[in-house]
Amino acid sequence: MEPTKTFKDRKKLNLAVKKEFQRWLMLQVLFAVALSAVVAAVILYFYARQEIVGSFFDAHVKIRRVSDLLLPVVAAGSLVSLVSGAVLALFLPQKIAGPLYRIETVLKSVEEGDLSVSVKLRDNDTLQDFAGRVEKTITSLRGRARELKAGQDVLEQAVLAGQKDEIARCLAAQREKLESLKT
Repeated sequence: MEPTKTFKDRKKLNLAVKKEFQRWLMLQVLFAVALSAVVAAVILYFYARQEIVGSFFDAHVKIRRVSDLLLPVVAAGSLVSLVSGAVLALFLPQKIAGPLYRIETVLKSVEEGDLSVSVKLRDNDTLQDFAGRVEKTITSLRGRARELKAGQDVLEQAVLAGQKDEIARCLAAQREKLESLKT
């Protein structure tokens, strides 16, 4: 039995897990943040670049605080960040949720006893490693089930033929195969 992890062990951040996936996800998020920052900076630049010579004398009446002057710029930057965050939230989970959904449906079939299923993802889908691991697990279970079925067939024939030695040998072989499965 695996030792129980303490709170301190679970609290550690492990950055070495699935480096390729972490790198891909981090690049997606950084791209959205960088795009937001660039667009907000461009808006601020063009807004701050406007000449105020003609309206300078009227400004003391209309602008009471610097926040009144910068409010449109901050609002535009926030809107850009909100839109890019919404786009990221809309499309990024699809790159993860789609493959997870396909893997989940395969695992539901396995749970119901169907070991003939296999995990098929598109070539450009993320989580290829995870899907490959699930596929190897299903293949292994399929092989073990075939061995148990073959042993059951031999055992049934030995029972029908009344071969006590063969029955004992088959039962021992079946027991050994079942013992190899940890439950």
